[in-house]
Amino acid sequence: MKLIHHAGQSEKGKGITAIALCALLWSTSGLLIKLIPWNPLAISGARSFIAFLFILIVRFIEKPKKFGNSRMLYRILGAISYGATMILFVLANKLTSSANVILLQYIAPVWAALLGWLLIGEKPKGAHWAALGAVAVGLVIFFKDSLFPGPGTSVQNNDFRTLTGNIIAIISGITFALYSVFMRLEKDGRPEDTILFAHLGTALFCLPFFLIQPPRLTPVALGSVLGLGIFQIGLASLLFAYGIRRVTAVQSMLIALIEPVMNPVWVFLITGERPGPATLAGGTVILTAVVLSSIWSNKGA
Repeated sequence: MKLIHHAGQSEKGKGITAIALCALLWSTSGLLIKLIPWNPLAISGARSFIAFLFILIVRFIEKPKKFGNSRMLYRILGAISYGATMILFVLANKLTSSANVILLQYIAPVWAALLGWLLIGEKPKGAHWAALGAVAVGLVIFFKDSLFPGPGTSVQNNDFRTLTGNIIAIISGITFALYSVFMRLEKDGRPEDTILFAHLGTALFCLPFFLIQPPRLTPVALGSVLGLGIFQIGLASLLFAYGIRRVTAVQSMLIALIEPVMNPVWVFLITGERPGPATLAGGTVILTAVVLSSIWSNKGA
């Protein structure tokens, strides 16, 4: 019995590690996208197309298989949820500030907790709720300067455009949470198929935007979009599929919060832009909540 329990904890630890690495790769998106002077939806489509090819190649190198037919409804819903998340995130960034988008989308752990409870019976425990509360506090601190600028700083007008962007960002958080829950329901199947279909659907949806305004194919732009497709979203998707089989939906969302924390770190390392006190304080709170929650979950407490 102890051996079985130990094996289960080992698998959960691998899942936590995979999700954490996935979040680190996700966090490079902002920096790489800045290097690509293309239409945002053209970037989304190209990234997803490259990711689709990458995952397809890895899938058949690993072990050629036919696409499974089990739990097809979950696969379709998961693909739609993930594709919608990627597209909505880009649209929201065009309509409102990046800080607003990230903050509003990363309410997703709350949606994941509620939806996971309602759809698959994964009732969050006390430590998860405490972590969610700490994450919420950390995110408010983290983006305080952007969301609540002080005297003498520019204030964004609360016009219809900004309101629409904020609403889209909230919806993208809900679709991201739904994606996590549906992927969890695919844990005994092949979640990679869901990701594959999501990237193909996103690429096809964004194709017109790529054709309407053909992008300039410079070495930097091509290198960056390849990095986005292969590593930032392709490899990250495979890591997420691996990890989601081994952790709960809400736990995966908590660990994924490493992404908005690490994003300014990459910017600092590459450009020298130093995070402010609020960023450091909020990031510390978030990372502490994620790490403590992960440790608690790994011990099976």
